[in-house]
Amino acid sequence: MLCTVLSSVIRIVCFQGIMSVEKKTAREQCCSKLKMFLVAMCFVYFAKAFQGSYMKSSVTQIERRFDIPSSLIGFIDGSFEIGNLFVIAFVSYFGAKLHRPRLIGAGCLIMAMGSFITAAPHFFQGPYKYETTISYLSASNGTESILPCLANGSLAHDNEIPKVEIQAECEKAASSSLWLYVFLGNMLRGVGETPVMPLGLSYLDDFSREENTALYMALIQTLGILGPMFGFMLGSFCAKLYVDIGAVDLDTITINHKDTRWVGAWWLGFLLTGGVMLLAGIPFWFFPKSLPKQGETETDKKSNILEGDQDRFIPDNNKHSTAPNKPAPVSMAALAKDFLPSLKKLFSNTIYLLIVCTGFIQVSGFIGMITFMPKFMEQIYGQSASRAIFLIGIMTLPAVALGIITGGFIMKKFKLNVLGATKLCIGASLLAFSSLVIQYFLQCDNSQVAGLTVSYQGAPQVSYQQNTLISPCNMGCSCSVKHWDPICASNGLTYASPCLAGCQTSTGDGKDMAFHNCTCIGESPLPFANMSAVLGQCPRKSDCDYMFKFYMAVTVIGAFFSSCGATPGYIILLRSINPELKSLALGIYILIVRTLGGIPPPIYFGALIDRTCLKWGTKQCGGRGACRFYDSGAFRNSFLGLIYGLYSLSYVLWGVLYNRLSHREKKLALKNQLKAPEQDGNGVSSGNRNVSLAFVKCSENPDQETII
Repeated sequence: MLCTVLSSVIRIVCFQGIMSVEKKTAREQCCSKLKMFLVAMCFVYFAKAFQGSYMKSSVTQIERRFDIPSSLIGFIDGSFEIGNLFVIAFVSYFGAKLHRPRLIGAGCLIMAMGSFITAAPHFFQGPYKYETTISYLSASNGTESILPCLANGSLAHDNEIPKVEIQAECEKAASSSLWLYVFLGNMLRGVGETPVMPLGLSYLDDFSREENTALYMALIQTLGILGPMFGFMLGSFCAKLYVDIGAVDLDTITINHKDTRWVGAWWLGFLLTGGVMLLAGIPFWFFPKSLPKQGETETDKKSNILEGDQDRFIPDNNKHSTAPNKPAPVSMAALAKDFLPSLKKLFSNTIYLLIVCTGFIQVSGFIGMITFMPKFMEQIYGQSASRAIFLIGIMTLPAVALGIITGGFIMKKFKLNVLGATKLCIGASLLAFSSLVIQYFLQCDNSQVAGLTVSYQGAPQVSYQQNTLISPCNMGCSCSVKHWDPICASNGLTYASPCLAGCQTSTGDGKDMAFHNCTCIGESPLPFANMSAVLGQCPRKSDCDYMFKFYMAVTVIGAFFSSCGATPGYIILLRSINPELKSLALGIYILIVRTLGGIPPPIYFGALIDRTCLKWGTKQCGGRGACRFYDSGAFRNSFLGLIYGLYSLSYVLWGVLYNRLSHREKKLALKNQLKAPEQDGNGVSSGNRNVSLAFVKCSENPDQETII
């Protein structure tokens, strides 16, 4: 499928080249280095999105494998942006003066290394041991075995705190700190990804025709969206494979991929995505430092040397009107000396600052939402982690790709200026926000778990406490209240463990194990067929599946509208800065957006989600592990409420930005009206002087904003 899409991109750019005003052959146009660079950028955007989306899809598996809370997994997920933070300002500024394609190739190599390091802990850890109270109850002949109620007597003292020496020894044996490798590998991926966007997009924009920039960026982003689609599909596939596949007998495993203790083969996907990233970086080592401007003749080149880019941007006050034929080589010391003045000039642009603030707030909501969306679908609608990941990849992301290309098409079709692009962004964002509001009303009831969400008699639980898991029906069993080993009874209730259900006997082994003579089932007022139970949580009610279909439909529509504003957003950014500061502006934009919008959101989203946990798991060495069961109502309110707040704040900033752009547009229109009569009376030469005067007056504006 990817090959087909890449060939389609080549055909599109070839067709565009054939229709160009240049008098060259179609073969020369199709095989131009700019078009090949466009194809290479499409592939590297696919590879980095493939890699990044797989990381997002593996968050739940990594959380369970290392028994860590959602806030810590959010910190690990944010390490990618931490890596960006270290180098992006310097790469964006100095990289613009150096060999941009080769810097991108080096970044791809670092990203591949990061993926391999992320997968390394699997090969250092022992087999995964999930928490269970019944792993030793199996009988090889399938007949009734020991008594679950009495077998847990050894767990009666599970509240005792182990000695410090024993605890440290156990944690060392369990390799509980190996999540640091995942943190380091993800951070290296962030370092390697740094040069791709600022240097790649600025390189493409520098040497392509102005009217083609929006289309090229839309193509790159659309191919990039295929990466998450394949990444989430790979994540879904790996989530169904047991983490120690090939090393353990799967018949002895008593859980399946729908269980909250299940850990998929998360490490396998990182090896594959790392290999793809290595391939994606190879072409960039063979591109030149600069290319001829697309559609530019020799006469145009000489003219542009004298005129610069005054037709699109405000010139600097200290900039000479003519340039030397051969620019003198620039030393690193001179570049470093000019860094702070360039930074000051960039941050004096009010429109640029508003774009940055709006961007990081919207990205904060998006990052928090996409990081925990699989968990949201799992806890609210009862979907398995693998199915949730698969649906995100196969349904939501194609809608995002269609929205991005639609936004680029609208920009090109109607030839929208920056003000029109802003209107498109605001309209698309408001429609997407409407779909988020609808999602709040598409809810399912909590799963009925005895002692957590309902009482042992089936009545709704007012508040949760650990001791509510103990009931007269299981008081004589000396059950552990820390372990999570759910079973589904014939009365429709889920019990936290066979012991807490008061089950007296068990039959079968592995996933086919069943429990009988469960006293809590018999004492429940709910109707039941027998006093038996099977492994796993009870499924949600049928109306929840019906509600989930509506949720997915609304999510797909919202994803389409949200992505329609992606390409116009880039155009607003690129057309609001001086061409000499383009790479630096893109780099600083990414730095701020990813620092403030990428690192904190997974942490505070995760911490907020942790507060809704009803049943925590237990680590192998004792202590609190990953959450096994959430209060779905509180989860929904916290998760969606935080997203609503962030997006509402971003719309306020969009309004301020639009007002600023509109004010500047009116001011420029008034200047043009005053300039027209003078041009009619004084001729062409006088008109040119007036144009220059208008530029000088505009450049004296303290905001230092560019003409739009």
